[in-house]
This record gives sequence, structure tokens and C-alpha cells, in this order.
Amino acid sequence: MSRRLSGMGDVDPLAVPLPHGTEVTTRVDRTLGERLVPQGALGRVVGSGRGVWGHSSAPPSGAPNVEREFFDVLVVGVGTVRYSREELVPRKVGQVRYARRREDAWSALLPCVVVDAVVGSRTWGLSDENSDEDRRGVFVLPFPFMTGLVEPPQDLVSEDGSRTYWEMGKAIRQALRADPNTLEMLFAAASQPASEKDPMGRWLIEARDAFVSVEIHASFGRYALSQLSRLSHDTRLAEHRAIVLGWLREDPTLGLDEAAARLAKETDIVAPTPEDAILRAREYLKQLYRSMADQGLLEGREWTALAAYARASEGSSLPTPRELRPKNAYNLVRLIDLSIRWLRTGEPELCVRDELRPVLLDIKKGRVPLAEVITLAESLTPELEAARRESKLPRRADVRRAEVALRRVREEAARRFFEGREGPFGKDAPTAPEARWDE
Repeated sequence: MSRRLSGMGDVDPLAVPLPHGTEVTTRVDRTLGERLVPQGALGRVVGSGRGVWGHSSAPPSGAPNVEREFFDVLVVGVGTVRYSREELVPRKVGQVRYARRREDAWSALLPCVVVDAVVGSRTWGLSDENSDEDRRGVFVLPFPFMTGLVEPPQDLVSEDGSRTYWEMGKAIRQALRADPNTLEMLFAAASQPASEKDPMGRWLIEARDAFVSVEIHASFGRYALSQLSRLSHDTRLAEHRAIVLGWLREDPTLGLDEAAARLAKETDIVAPTPEDAILRAREYLKQLYRSMADQGLLEGREWTALAAYARASEGSSLPTPRELRPKNAYNLVRLIDLSIRWLRTGEPELCVRDELRPVLLDIKKGRVPLAEVITLAESLTPELEAARRESKLPRRADVRRAEVALRRVREEAARRFFEGREGPFGKDAPTAPEARWDE
């Protein structure tokens, strides 16, 4: 059974963490320029930190220029507004539960991390002074967490999302599937001695070659190509969003069918017949308002909610959809290049080659149109296929070695517990959560 809190009487909605992505409701009025953002506005946490209040929003009453924890919230129909923690509550009870479980797991099991590696642009040779430090790694569950009814945590995630650690069994299963994030973490850790926090982590790193196979062709290269194709589709949706919102601001009574016919004509949607083009445009519009609702930008998943958003957001800049940020495109091209070199040489060269670095940096900074990025990626497809055919890598990962490594780790964690050794796997092991029903 999954852990479920008994009722919600023991949870203070003003105290639970608010991880990025949490939907929230505001508890105060806020003045943004000449505009009033009323109490009860709905939004989604998109950033957090500590600092003095900036110019984007007024500070809480009586607290100007005071350094404090803040949360940047993308408010429906308004834009990004800054709030303090006590000015926000999670929108849904389920999110309160999730935040509480996530924080409990982080606090209890962080000492059980056995691999902690720096990944991302700092490892790829693409970082600059503004780059974040992202860390990925692996933790081992203490023996008591493996024996009860409560399903143990499989992930530890920091509040800002910059650090993620996978449970040992989950990490190994991901690596057996040639998951790019997991394989890159293991090989980055091998070059960072400080990433080994415990001998159990070293055992996994030593087994890293067992997870490498020709399957990186699909999980790295073909996956990246498919995601770039999806980016092209999402870019079209973003362009349609700007067009349609402009129409709705000019004419709030514009209906869905009329907008679809107009969109099909003005954007030259390709289809067998004009009627098919209108149907395709109508589907685009449905995808648009459903996607915006899922992002917390609309109050409902219907056309009328999109029209209401258009009126409320007039004069405000539209947030760039997360999936369309240049960072995603440059990383996908990097993955294709990495898979080609790994298939050819049998060795992972995580740092990008010198001749590709300036191209990737230009993509990262938004200097290259997405269409050109897709053309570049597609030009690498013949090399990717040739590298797969000629690769000396094994056809499959070595599942036997992987299982030996996992059993060795779990047996060691159990041994330390029963022998009462010092540390988080022995006599200092965190208390496992108790199973109980919601009331």
C-alpha cells in the first residue's frame, strides 16, 4: 500500500513544502504595477529562493528590503508574481500529501545517498557563469524500509528540483533500459571521486559497464529525434496560441468552430481536404486549452476558459512553454552526438567535442531557429544508423552482473542493520513509516 496520511489534521498547509510545479492559491491581495492581483488567485510555483524583494511585486506589509524565502508563482491570467510562504497554500489536498511525503522522504533518507554526482552542463563542458549545479545519484533503503506494508520511496527530490536521487533498485532498472540520465550519472560519478559516499555506491559505479549496450541507439539517439519532432509540433501550438489569444482579445465572442476555420485558413494547415484542415485546426485548439489548463494557466479545460484568459492577460507577456525552451533542443542534439560516438568507440565521452560546442551554445542561447535545429539533428541520422550497425557494444545489458550488484548492496544494508553498526544503515537508521488508513 502507498503511504497515506491519516486525515489531514496533522498537516499545516502553511508549513508544508511547495516544490516547483505545485498548484497554489494566494492568501493576500498583491499590487503588480497598476494591477491588483486579488486574494484567492490560482497559480503554479515556478521558482523559489531567498533574497530581498525585487521590483516585480510589492513586499509584504512592514517587511521591505528584508531577506526572506520567496516563491515565484505563475498566476493564471496575470504572469509571474512573487509571494512569501505564508501568503500561499497548496490548491489541492492531494498536493499537500505529496509535498509532505516528498519532504519526509528527503529528510529521512538523504543520509542514505551512496552516489552523488554533478551532471548537466558542468559535466558536458557547456556551462557558464549562470549555469545551475545539477546533481543526480543513488540512495540505498535501510533494511526496515524494505519489510513493511508501506511502499518505500523510489526518489528523493530537492525542493527546487536541482538534486534527484534514485533508489538503488530503480536506478539499476533504469540503467538496464539504457536510460540516458542514469547512464550519464554513473559514468560522470566514475570521474568524480567525491561522488562516492559509501562503498555500496562504489560497487554500483564499478559495475557501470554492465549497463552499456547497443540499446543506447534507441534510448539516446532515436529518442532525441522523436522529441525534436515533438518540439516542432509544440512550437506550432505555441504559435497558434499567440494568434488565437489575439483573436479572442479582439472578439471575446469568437466560437471554437469559427476559430478553427479561421486558423486552418490563415496558417495553411496541410490536410487532404479543406474540411479535414478545419478538423485538424479544431484539434489543435483543443490541445492548446487542455495543455494550458494542465500548466495551471486556465481555470478549466474548455474553450470558454481560454477566452477568459485572453481577456485577463491582455498586455501581459505570455510565458514560454517549458518544453520549448532552447535548453531542451540543445540537449537533444547533444544526446544524438553522444550516442554516435559511444556506439562507435565503446567509450562515453560526456564532454562534447570542440567543433560541436559553439553550435550547441548558440542553440542553448536561442540563437538558432528550431527548424534549423531539427535539420541539424536529422542530418546526423545516417551517422547514428551506421554507428549502430558497426558498433562493438553488446546487444543487451548484462542483467546477471546487475542483479549481483543489487543483491550485494541490499545484503550489505541488511548486515549493517542487524549488526547495529554506526551510520544510517545500522543503529542510526531512520524510522520507517507506519502503515495506517486515511480516516
